Amino acid sequence: MNFILRLLISGIVAYVLSKVLTGIHISNITTAIIFALVLACLNAIVKPILVLLTLPITVITLGLFLFVINALIILLAAKLMNGIRIDGFWWALIFSIILSVFSSAINAVFADKR
Repeated sequence: MNFILRLLISGIVAYVLSKVLTGIHISNITTAIIFALVLACLNAIVKPILVLLTLPITVITLGLFLFVINALIILLAAKLMNGIRIDGFWWALIFSIILSVFSSAINAVFADKR
């Protein structure tokens, strides 16, 4: 249940960000929720491989290269889907940072207090 709630929150945040950022185009809320699901799958499968392969540069940049990896994962998710267009790497980078911040903040509000 928690996973579904997090997907819905990420999808809604992504859709709202597409209305605010001019370089991100998501056609509708359903596409945004599917985008969140694709992004979750890519983060679970592809991201650990990329992090492992780029570990030396990540250490040299003190972890800042992880932002680049996040942007690349978002660009890959947009390429795999119809209805989403990202106008470039920098828009993907900005989108990934803002999406992470807002999703984390909203998930913290709705988190179970166990």
